[in-house]
Amino acid sequence: MKKYILPSIRITVVLTIVLCVIYPLFIMLIGKLSKGAGDGEKIVVNGKVVGYANIGQSFTKPQYFWGRPSAVGYNAAGSAGSNKGPSNPDYLKDVHSRLDTLLKYHPYLKKNDIPAEMITASGSGLDPDISPDAAKMQVKRVAQYRKLDESKVAALVNSHVEAPLLGLFGPEKVNVLKLNIALDELK
Repeated sequence: MKKYILPSIRITVVLTIVLCVIYPLFIMLIGKLSKGAGDGEKIVVNGKVVGYANIGQSFTKPQYFWGRPSAVGYNAAGSAGSNKGPSNPDYLKDVHSRLDTLLKYHPYLKKNDIPAEMITASGSGLDPDISPDAAKMQVKRVAQYRKLDESKVAALVNSHVEAPLLGLFGPEKVNVLKLNIALDELK
């Protein structure tokens, strides 16, 4: 038994140093070298931070593009999805309420025209992106409320479509905050 104690202590000390000191410092260094220096990519307008590129925000005014619903009210301190399943009556009530709101502001659409992401919350509750289809679905409403030409708003959406990482990983997406900032700058 004595011959196992000393090697066990050594491996514990070595793994503690590697996993509790060296690895976290390495990850912190990677973060500091990344965009935003590990503090997130801040979006600044007129010298004021208006949000972060990777944290979704609530947009409810009809003249703005809307993002995915959030199960946590876009509270970054409480990032989480909903544990309610598709047969849960409360969940179904939320989904139908979101669908009714979308159809109220988009009377020209049918239920089948609305992407599922616009009525279901994301897993984190903080998803900053929507699909290009979800953004294009909103073009007519945004153009009407802003009294802009639809083709101009559609071109703005198309210019904000981000390709998958390295052309392979993930879907095409549109960052809602960046799109709405560009929309405010559109004359």
